[in-house]
Amino acid sequence: MSSLNLDDFTDLIERPDGGVRRDAEEHRSRLVIPPGSLGRLDDLGEWLAAAQSSVPVRPVERPRVVLFAGDHKIAELEVSARPAGTAVELVRDVLEGGRPVSVLARRLGVPVRVVDMALDCDPASLPEDVVRHRVRRGNGRIDVEDALTAEEAEAAFRAGMAVADEEADSGTDLVVLGDVSVGGTTAAGVLVAALCGTDASVVTGRGGLAIDDLAWMRKCAAIRDALRRARPVLGDQLKLLAAVGGADLTAMTGFLLQSAVRKLPVLLDGVVTAACALVAQRVAFRAPDWWLASHASGEPGQAKALDRMALEPVLPRGVAVGEGAGALLALPLVQAAAALAAELPARQELAKGA
Repeated sequence: MSSLNLDDFTDLIERPDGGVRRDAEEHRSRLVIPPGSLGRLDDLGEWLAAAQSSVPVRPVERPRVVLFAGDHKIAELEVSARPAGTAVELVRDVLEGGRPVSVLARRLGVPVRVVDMALDCDPASLPEDVVRHRVRRGNGRIDVEDALTAEEAEAAFRAGMAVADEEADSGTDLVVLGDVSVGGTTAAGVLVAALCGTDASVVTGRGGLAIDDLAWMRKCAAIRDALRRARPVLGDQLKLLAAVGGADLTAMTGFLLQSAVRKLPVLLDGVVTAACALVAQRVAFRAPDWWLASHASGEPGQAKALDRMALEPVLPRGVAVGEGAGALLALPLVQAAAALAAELPARQELAKGA
């Protein structure tokens, strides 16, 4: 396998068309409802028009939920409310329709794709289309060892890129990105603290299934210890992901960057996707223009990462469950913004019809 050069993304990723965004703003100014009266929906419609390079904006007709899954051995330190190695149970529930993301996706008519990158289970126990990109069984315990080898990190990154290409090639026009993991928020906290230069306590949250105070202190200590291993490799984002990220987070980072290359807009979910986005921003500074922060999950690490990237959540208070559920809640607002921008009549058209 040839060496992966992340610097290439700086040249490959362009910003959404600023001229198209100005055209969308001008189009909006002519509509029957005064500019600003629709609040954030105006901004969302203009962002989507620039991402699509289309005025008026096209409706979002083929969205898809993409969830990257993995187990993190750091959960063995009881930093999560779920036992270590049990993310596969969540994956099965998602596939069988029993998780919040499954219910919301079913109601909204959005297909859900799960990509196993490092679940701690026999791959034969899950469908082939779920496990075909798997890199390893469980991520390493990041307080004392690397999450991945260098070869595994490159394979995971390339897998994320491949999934982005598959989605773009299949006609997906917006991705709702999330994770299914046990211990993933701890790894995310390490990445955010390392990249923002903050202490562990600033980014340590309670997780989707809230932990008690003792577990929070264990989680804070685990992030602190992993931070010592992260800081020496801050200058190399792939080494950073190998040291303290994991296959699922590495794949999500590759997915985000390749989605930006392919001009495929992405709705970010919670702290894990925000942490991956922060790593991706370090690789290519234009990439965040292709992403939308869906909601504020209440995780301090997510708030820190979004602030660093200057991304404002669509929903000021979402849900902490993860798995893309919060991002799915923002999808109808994006679709509504597109419909209003495209279908509201212009003032002169209304006058002619009167």
